[in-house]
Amino acid sequence: MSDTHSSPSLPLSEVLLLSARHIEGVLAGKSLSDSLAATPAPARAAVQSISFHVLRRLGHARQIRITLVPRQPGNAWLDALLMVSLALLDTAMRVQADPDAFADRPDVPVYAVHTVVDQAVRAADSQAALRQSKGLVNGVLRRFTRERDAILAQVESRPEARWNHPGWWVKELRRAYPRDWEALLEAANRPGPMTLRVNQRRCTVERLRAVLDEAGIASSSPGTGAVTLDKALPVHAIPGFDLGWWSVQDWSAQQAGLLLPVRDGMRVLDACAAPGGKTAHLLEQADLELTALDSDAERLQRVSQNLHRLGLDGERVQIRRGNAARPDQWWDGKPFDAILADVPCTASGIVRRHPDIRWLRRESDVADTARLQASILSALWSTLGVGGHMLYSTCSIFPAEGQQQVEAFLARHPKAELLPSPGQILPGVPGRSLADGDGFFYALFTRRA
Repeated sequence: MSDTHSSPSLPLSEVLLLSARHIEGVLAGKSLSDSLAATPAPARAAVQSISFHVLRRLGHARQIRITLVPRQPGNAWLDALLMVSLALLDTAMRVQADPDAFADRPDVPVYAVHTVVDQAVRAADSQAALRQSKGLVNGVLRRFTRERDAILAQVESRPEARWNHPGWWVKELRRAYPRDWEALLEAANRPGPMTLRVNQRRCTVERLRAVLDEAGIASSSPGTGAVTLDKALPVHAIPGFDLGWWSVQDWSAQQAGLLLPVRDGMRVLDACAAPGGKTAHLLEQADLELTALDSDAERLQRVSQNLHRLGLDGERVQIRRGNAARPDQWWDGKPFDAILADVPCTASGIVRRHPDIRWLRRESDVADTARLQASILSALWSTLGVGGHMLYSTCSIFPAEGQQQVEAFLARHPKAELLPSPGQILPGVPGRSLADGDGFFYALFTRRA
């Protein structure tokens, strides 16, 4: 068996150590994106590949570690190294038994069984903090290779191992979607496709697809203004990025810009705007007097950068820092014609792209986030003019951040009317998914006199 994901610059042992640090960080509450941003460039691709795979298999790997080492190691880095190595070793043994096991999953890192064991032991031996545990690493991995079938029989009946999500997450989806929860969890463990939103001020779907075809990049179009690649690529390997022809944006996420009715001359607010994908989509469709609002100054810089690349940073676009729940701090009192309320949420609908989210969230986060959303929606509603539209949007699949939020909002605001809207989009669920898009919720309101 060939090692298909080895780094040309670093031995696997070093990649394992870096990946283990990232898993350790996630379990301590740190975003994987932040960790990867600090990873040395020569190792980043291999580390990301392994980290994503391990996080999609972390429940399984953790239950194997608990079976083999019932007492959690006092060194969190060691614990993470064991789980990273066990996840890769289990994958290697699956491929050893069936070479086509992951034929449709180019994202899965596959190494030879002996390579995983050898490099994991080398990794432990290379660090003073781990050296005294190299015998434990060696013993645990070799025992797994001998007793894998019996060990898996013990762990795979446990919900965390079976579904690779926290137990509370599994229970919530079972309660909310008694017929579809399994499909949702299975979809969350497969990466989503790479979809581009075409900047129709600079390009068209037809032109972009023709250029992609000339470059040997296969694609399709899921709908208006979008192109999905058959295989994900780095952005600079795709024609047109520096020309501002397109932006990477999931097809479900693109619905925000399509659902909010805007036309030339409108006064529009994009609340919680960073990093600016939906802001740009609105500006690509009409000449607007638009305010892009966000509370995070650093992320607002990305809004500016994205709009500049797309040629959308005109004089009528204001980028403002402010709390969406406190209009008194930033609103000039003139009503908006349209508001995009893409509010903070648990991001439970995009875990296939960000597999760390499921391990970062706590059960209490759902209710906490729902309360924040309610305060933002009511505050923004006060800035909307009569006859105007407000689109409520979340990248969540939890009902507290979707239908329940809508029902509570309508009860609080009798002049709000709910217009036909997609409601809950569920990835991997026939009849409720959207061209293999992520999980989102949309509700469009208008304000009656």
